[in-house]
Amino acid sequence: MADIETLNKYTGLINSLKALANTDNAAGMNRFGISSTNTLGVSVKDIRHLAKEAGHNHTLALLLWDSGIHEARIMASLIAESRKVSQTEMESWVKDIDSWDICDLCCNNLWSKTSFAFEQALKWTYRPEEYIKRAGFVLLTTLAVHNKKAPDKKFISFFPRLLAEASDERNYVKKAVNWALRQIGKRNLSLNQAAITLGEEILAQNTRSARFIATDALRELKSPQVQKRLAIKQEKQPHS
Repeated sequence: MADIETLNKYTGLINSLKALANTDNAAGMNRFGISSTNTLGVSVKDIRHLAKEAGHNHTLALLLWDSGIHEARIMASLIAESRKVSQTEMESWVKDIDSWDICDLCCNNLWSKTSFAFEQALKWTYRPEEYIKRAGFVLLTTLAVHNKKAPDKKFISFFPRLLAEASDERNYVKKAVNWALRQIGKRNLSLNQAAITLGEEILAQNTRSARFIATDALRELKSPQVQKRLAIKQEKQPHS
C-alpha cells in the first residue's frame, strides 16, 4: 500500500513524463520496433534524469509499472530495488512486455541484480512467448557481461538452450540467442573455445536463423581482436 508521499511522487513523475511527450519521437520509435501503445516519445536520457531525482523506491516502481505507460515502465526498472524483487513480480512484469527495449532494460537495470537471475533466465528460455523467451536470453547476456564472479559452468549449463532455440526464426529471439552466445564467448578463453564449438554445432543446423546466429558469433569470437584481448586477460590472472 503506497503512502501519500509515494502517491504524490508518482503523480509528479507521470505529469513530468507527459510534459516531455514528443509525438515525433514516438513515431520514430515505432519504426525501430518499439510499441507505440501508451508511448509518449520521451528520451531515455530524460527518463534516467527523472529516475535519478526520484531515487530508489520499490513501491513507486510498482505504481509506475502499473500505469502501463512505456516510459514509466522504463523508469520503474531504474528505481525498483533489486533486493525487494520477487520471482512472482518478475513473472507479472515480463508478461506485460510488448517491446524489446523494455525487455532489455528490465534485464540490465534490475533483474540481473536479483539472487535468482540465472534461475529465471533458464525458465524463460523455455517459454513460447517471443518477448519472454527473449528476456531469458537477454538476462543471460547481461549476466555474462556484468556478473564477473559467476563460474563458467553457470553459462555452459545454458548451451543446450542456445542450441535448441537457435532455429527460432523470430527476430527478437534469434538476435538474443546470438547476443548471449557472443557475450559468453568473450568472458575468457575457456568459454571462448566452448562458445566457438557451440557455434559450429548451431551452424550445422543449417536453418536461416541458425546460420545468422552462428556466422555472426563465430566471426567475432574467432577475431584476432577478441583472441588477443582474452589471451592478455588470461595472462593477468593469478596462477595457483
